[in-house]
Amino acid sequence: MKLIFASNNKHKIQEIRNLLPSHFSILSLEDINCFEDIPETADTIKGNAILKANYVSERYNTPCFADDSGLEVESLNGAPGVYSARYAGSQRSDADNIKKLLTELTPFDNRNAQFKTVIALNYNGQQYLFTGIVKGKITFEEKGTNGFGYDPVFIPEGFEKTFAEMSSEQKNQISHRAIAVNKLIQWLLKCNNQ
Repeated sequence: MKLIFASNNKHKIQEIRNLLPSHFSILSLEDINCFEDIPETADTIKGNAILKANYVSERYNTPCFADDSGLEVESLNGAPGVYSARYAGSQRSDADNIKKLLTELTPFDNRNAQFKTVIALNYNGQQYLFTGIVKGKITFEEKGTNGFGYDPVFIPEGFEKTFAEMSSEQKNQISHRAIAVNKLIQWLLKCNNQ
């Protein structure tokens, strides 16, 4: 079964390909020659996932899904949230985003945060939403070199390592994206077995 994943983020695409059973084939935007910068103008993570899925569905008339993810920090009233990728500016630098986050958290003792992923699936004329959340804490300094984004400063609940200190296999068992993708997979399997 072929599905378009409305992304050109190679890290995300590889993560999702690793999570899906082999009979699912995931095509990226690049694979379908879509090189437009899809607008992410919604003010929620869910809204951006829907915008991206609808953009691809309307132009390519094919089943597709899109995700949007963000880091929500309690002491920062849910920031960076929907602006996680461009928190420190339009250059979208992971290093700059982390630096800004750690600086803004300096006066706070509460380091509680959560990663959230929302997947919007457009399939047979219907839209379905799948959400994954993993709670944890923000560290005081970066630890680890794996992963991407805020992984070096996020320790998930029940662990002592950041996402960036974990192997991709370990992260894929517990991450927000894994939780949302597993919900998507279960739905697809159920749908295709009917």
